[in-house]
Amino acid sequence: MSMRTTFMVQTFEIHRKRLRPGNRDVAPTESGALKRAEAIAGRMPGAAALRIVADDETGELESVAILGQFGEVPEDFAEQVSGG
Repeated sequence: MSMRTTFMVQTFEIHRKRLRPGNRDVAPTESGALKRAEAIAGRMPGAAALRIVADDETGELESVAILGQFGEVPEDFAEQVSGG
């Protein structure tokens, strides 16, 4: 069982006066994801940088961590990410 770490940027947009997830983008490094999320939040309502660890063979999630949040992010985003 081999684990793979992926860094992702989740954008947020406003639709009908509510924040909703927008596009997702993969970044090569943790610092790259943080920099990209911060830059995107300057153009969009908000963005978050995530670290996702999953089994490379089965795709089963091991963990998801929020590295940083910039701009407007839904209040329950952390709960959604942790599966709560």
